[in-house]
Amino acid sequence: MAHEITMLGTGNAFLPNGRHHSFAIIDGQHIIDAPPTALTSLRESGINVCDIKTIFITHLHGDHIFGIPFLLLERTYISDREFSQPLTIVSAPGAKDRIEALCHIAYPGSMDKILAHIEWNESPEGTTHDGWSWRRFAVNHNQSVDPHGYSFESADGAKFVHSGDSGPCELLYEAISDTDLVIIEMAIPDYVPSDEHHRPAEIDSLSKQHKRTYFVITHTFLDSRNSRRPAITSNKYPDHPENVIHAEDGFRMKWDGTWKL
Repeated sequence: MAHEITMLGTGNAFLPNGRHHSFAIIDGQHIIDAPPTALTSLRESGINVCDIKTIFITHLHGDHIFGIPFLLLERTYISDREFSQPLTIVSAPGAKDRIEALCHIAYPGSMDKILAHIEWNESPEGTTHDGWSWRRFAVNHNQSVDPHGYSFESADGAKFVHSGDSGPCELLYEAISDTDLVIIEMAIPDYVPSDEHHRPAEIDSLSKQHKRTYFVITHTFLDSRNSRRPAITSNKYPDHPENVIHAEDGFRMKWDGTWKL
């Protein structure tokens, strides 16, 4: 069976030129986070909102969850008015109350029915209806937003890791050592003093340690190569090894026994 991951957005919170917020979809039906630009990203890719079966939440920063009210509102009033399509939100314990509060702030009372319809899964591991097994693990980011990454494996052997937002982190690096594809954030340039995000130098070191693993960069501070606007932070891409791919919005990864990028 073939599988496909599409990067519907690749920018960090500050939306570099030519990028929507970091946002990935697995096999056209499982999304990782739901940023403010999620509905735009789905519309531009021709994906029906009610076809989304699962939302995996990495953490609770606004650029990762503030799109949820708009996705639920769209399903309620446009694409799934009868609430016939299942929707599961996978998150760490405690996220449910904060996300529901966000929906009530955004549109008081408008999403009560769909919120009651959602299945919440707070388990640290599980399997989707179509056979993707997942495991959630803690990562190194602002602890007030309960940050996690995910390891995924399909029933027929496709594997990948999503870092969420994280700086250098033992649990993340353990997961990377057991996969041949990682979608990893690179939110800040080397001169920014923070250990809660990855910088180019750290990606460089990691990719050299795992030469047979593809590192697909998302949540980047870099402007898109396709943008003609003046740079916001930088439009100069680091000179990384060949196994590092600076994804653009719309970038696709296909698996039919091996990953093809």
